[in-house]
Amino acid sequence: MTLWTKDEAIAATGGTSPVDWNVTGVSIDTRTLEPGDLFVALKDLRDGHDFVAQALENGAAAALVNRVPEGVAEDAPLLIVEDVLVALEDLGRAARARTGAKVIGVTGSAGKTSTKEMLRAALKGQGNIHAAEKSYNNHWGVPLTLARMPAETDFAIIEIGMNHPGEIAPLARLADLDVAIVTTVAPAHLEAFASVEEIAEEKASICQGLKPDGVAILNADVATTAILQNAAPRFETFGKTSPNWTLLEATPTADTTVCKASHGDDILLFKLAAPGRHFAMNGLAALAAIHAAGGDLGQATVALGSWQPPEGRGRRRFIQTDPAVPTRGIDLFDDAYNANPASVAASLDVLGAAELADPAGQRIAILGDMKELGPTGPDLHATLAEHPAMGEIGTVHTVGPLMKHLHDALPADKRGRWVETSAELVEDARHIVGPGDIVMVKGSLSMKMALIVDAITNLGQALDKNKSEK
Repeated sequence: MTLWTKDEAIAATGGTSPVDWNVTGVSIDTRTLEPGDLFVALKDLRDGHDFVAQALENGAAAALVNRVPEGVAEDAPLLIVEDVLVALEDLGRAARARTGAKVIGVTGSAGKTSTKEMLRAALKGQGNIHAAEKSYNNHWGVPLTLARMPAETDFAIIEIGMNHPGEIAPLARLADLDVAIVTTVAPAHLEAFASVEEIAEEKASICQGLKPDGVAILNADVATTAILQNAAPRFETFGKTSPNWTLLEATPTADTTVCKASHGDDILLFKLAAPGRHFAMNGLAALAAIHAAGGDLGQATVALGSWQPPEGRGRRRFIQTDPAVPTRGIDLFDDAYNANPASVAASLDVLGAAELADPAGQRIAILGDMKELGPTGPDLHATLAEHPAMGEIGTVHTVGPLMKHLHDALPADKRGRWVETSAELVEDARHIVGPGDIVMVKGSLSMKMALIVDAITNLGQALDKNKSEK
């Protein structure tokens, strides 16, 4: 199905093209490019113009460029513009304008991707759903997601992130939101912000992208709720203390969370295929947003049960270490994609509440540095030793110079290994975890904690518990 014709793309961007073409998708990476895509030659660590010839050879139907690249014919299917990123934004803006979709934006210090995927799962069966496949939430990811949106979309979910002040509002305005969710506000990116209050103001700026009749869905349980509410002309709240969407119970089992909530006089019961009160909060926010967007709440409540955590964001695996004894192995929580104090605390809660099936096993946390916390970083790492769930955790292995502060703050009986890099711990995977253990791995993306997840997974045969329990 055609996504953009040449004439539509020219009308959107003001560019020029020497030949006729149409495209069925949009790509910024030759490694994932599909035949028929429009290849967008963005400049990041490398200049995308260097890959245009390869993209066209690999089946790209056209390329978005600001010049004719070396090795590419003058009459090649090129859309030539002054600025490639601005043109991508123009495509995103035009895609948004031509659709009647209800667009839901998601931001927050933690839980953005999980909430986006919950919305995708809960809306299944209610029309054509569009959302980014990955965490495309920055200055190129948001316009890329919008530019890929078919005109026939009924619901779109746009994840919006930030690293510095002033980044969220323009992306929210580009998306022209019907509903905006702020999942939570917590210490993160403190290198660029002086306080959590400043972070709340930046998260609240998503409301600048709301349509005049748009609704914000805000977390009622954070200390900065008032800042969020002051930025929203119309809002509803969710959480344990919310008068609108109230989380009454969140009961984790080994592989699920059974949730009870209220909305007015209605009682909502829903189930998630992963343990964790933070997942319950995200699920409630998703249901509130679907209701605000005009979706069927009853259908969404049932469909939400099909959601499971994405890879690296709380996905649970059972590593079967002895084929002769199928129940013997390692329970692994893969939460390695990213980390900040709020998300680490939530993961520690999940680990601390997990039931040990083998009395010889123990709960083990393997934690990597939480980055971008500025001068407060050392203290925020050290204070994790005081988290209540630490009382239920047997051993904590730590990775990175910042996590050395946690290592030193832990009592001697919980202090595992400390290493500078994840690669050092990979070599010792079979010595630090074993059959009967429940293990949680978490850290900022740059710490490459996924290497440790892979090393533990390779100790046996991996079974996806989230899938097997559905």
